[in-house]
Amino acid sequence: MSAEELEGWLGGEESAGAGWAKDDGSGETIGHESGRKIIAILRKNPSRAPDAYDEEDVAHMRKVVAYCKRHLAQEETAKRDTASKSYRSLKNWGHDASKT
Repeated sequence: MSAEELEGWLGGEESAGAGWAKDDGSGETIGHESGRKIIAILRKNPSRAPDAYDEEDVAHMRKVVAYCKRHLAQEETAKRDTASKSYRSLKNWGHDASKT
């Protein structure tokens, strides 16, 4: 997903209830927070030059890839049902299963 697509998704109601809530009492999900970090990373380095990422960016993107890989392997629902919680959660993490 592009930064604009992800930002639009995160701004909608559908994204809010998908995933695990953070422990800080904010009501935001872990995936929603991750999506905001992804947007910042994409905007910081629009050309995607490898040397423009810092260690924190790389660590977060590795976390994103691991999450998506694990959940896509476990959840065929996300690929078939765009109304499922699995689909919405993956989308919060920047992966639109309907595009694959």
